[in-house]
Amino acid sequence: MTEATTTELRVGDVVSLGPRRMTRERMRWYCDALETAAERDGNFVVAEPTIHSDDDFALAQGLPGIIADGMLSTNYLSSLLYRHFGVDYLAGGELDTKFIRPVYEDEIIDAFAKVVGDEGGMVELEVWCETSEGRTCTVGRASVRRSAA
Repeated sequence: MTEATTTELRVGDVVSLGPRRMTRERMRWYCDALETAAERDGNFVVAEPTIHSDDDFALAQGLPGIIADGMLSTNYLSSLLYRHFGVDYLAGGELDTKFIRPVYEDEIIDAFAKVVGDEGGMVELEVWCETSEGRTCTVGRASVRRSAA
């Protein structure tokens, strides 16, 4: 595993965000929302029960418990790309993900990126999240144009 800066990353390098426990609180952040003043005076709104927020609801859907919203793992990948590419990722990077396995409460997941191409200032990456047991839960691709600076 490489902890390199963006200028040091080469084809074949793999970088990681670091393991994070999928806590109930983290999972809940994606269920509730702060509405804008135009919608409801900026009040915090608790979402209706879903497979992401309510154990009984998740059980009724055939799941063993609540599962994390897929955007959590995508956001971990986005954080990883920002850590290594900074403003280049924010200004024109692309990230495309697919959720292939649920992430359950208290599972530990990590985000990874492998440089698979680097031509003409465009870095192509294979990205994924996996559990501490090595089960892949999110896969995808990303690209970032490196600035000349």
